[in-house]
Amino acid sequence: MSAAQSVSRLEQAVRDRQTVTPEGQALQEPIDGVLVRHAVTHADERGTLTEIFDDRWGLTDEPVTYVYTSTVRPGQVRGWVVHLEQADRLFFIKGTAKLALYDAREESETFGRVNVHFLGDHDRALVRIPAGVVHAVKNAGSDEVVFVNLPTEPYAHENPDKYRFAADAIPVDL
Repeated sequence: MSAAQSVSRLEQAVRDRQTVTPEGQALQEPIDGVLVRHAVTHADERGTLTEIFDDRWGLTDEPVTYVYTSTVRPGQVRGWVVHLEQADRLFFIKGTAKLALYDAREESETFGRVNVHFLGDHDRALVRIPAGVVHAVKNAGSDEVVFVNLPTEPYAHENPDKYRFAADAIPVDL
C-alpha cells in the first residue's frame, strides 16, 4: 500500500466521541424518569452479598408487588418491549448485559432519547424504567445474563401490560 493510499484510508476514519469524563462519570443524558442505582457488592471468603432494593434508599415510593428472575443466553436479546401502565425495576446480577432504552413518550421532555447501559456482575445496578420507555436486554458477553425484575404491578396473565416491537422498529443498535 502506498503512502497516499494510507493517508486516504486514515481520512475515512471517524474519531471516537467522548463518553465519560476523566473521573469516569458517564456523559450520557438520562431519559426522564429512568433511575439507576449502582450497587455495592460485599465479598469475603464465603462469596458475595449485594442488596437489591431497600425502601430507605428513597429511589422510588412505588410498592414491591411482584418479583421474578430472567436469564438471557449468550448472543440472545429479550425485547423490544414497553409497558403502558407499569414501571420495571431491573437488577442485573450476572453476565454482561447491554440494556438499551428508548423514550417513546411523546409528551416527555426526553422523547426520542436513547440510553445504553452495560451492567452485570462487573457493575450491578437497579434500573427503574418508567411506563412508555421501550427497552431490550442483550447478552453482550459469553456467560448467561441473570437479572431480577421488581415491576410496580403484578403480571396480569389474562391481559398482560406488555407490548412487543420488531427488532428493527426501534432506532437503537443492539
